[in-house]
Amino acid sequence: MTASSEVEDHIVASIRRIIRAIDLQSRRLVDRFKLTGPQLATMREAQKLGDPTISALARAVHLSQPTVSGILNRLERRGLVERRRSEGDRRSVVIRVTEEGERVLDEAPSLLQERFRAELARLEDWERHWMLAALERIASMMDAEGIDAAAILETGPVTSPGDEAAAAPPSASPEGPAIT
Repeated sequence: MTASSEVEDHIVASIRRIIRAIDLQSRRLVDRFKLTGPQLATMREAQKLGDPTISALARAVHLSQPTVSGILNRLERRGLVERRRSEGDRRSVVIRVTEEGERVLDEAPSLLQERFRAELARLEDWERHWMLAALERIASMMDAEGIDAAAILETGPVTSPGDEAAAAPPSASPEGPAIT
C-alpha cells in the first residue's frame, strides 16, 4: 500500500465518521423533538429572516425550493409555521413561525453536537475560518456544490442535482420523503 492510498483511506474513514456522527445527532433530534435537521434549520432561518418568501428561505438554508416547500408542508401541518400573503406584495407568500413553533425553537438544541459546539467555540477565529475553508474545499473536490445541504441522508436512486425533483425515493409516501 502506498503512502498516498493510505492517506486516501484515512480521509474516507474520517468523512464516514463525520457522516455517522451527523446521522446520530439527527436521529436524536427526531427522537426527542420530532423534527429533522432540515426542518429545524428551516424554522430557525424563517425566524431569523422574519417572514421570508420560500425562495429566500431556500437560498438561506442551501436547499432547493421544492425541498423547502415539502419541509414547510410538514411543519405547517404540525402548526409550527404558517404561510401568509405578504403585506407589501399580495402576490407573494411569506413564511411565519407560529407561537407553537417559537416554543419548539426555544427548546430545541443546536444542529451541532454540544461537544463539537464547545470545541468549536474554543478555537481561534482564524482556526474556525480555516476549518470552514477546508470543508468547503472538500465539498468542492467532491463536486457537491449543487447538492442540497439536507442534514439527513436520503436513500434511494442516485440522481444528479438537476433532476432531484423528478426522482423520488422508492419509499417516499404521497406526502413526500419522511427525512426532510
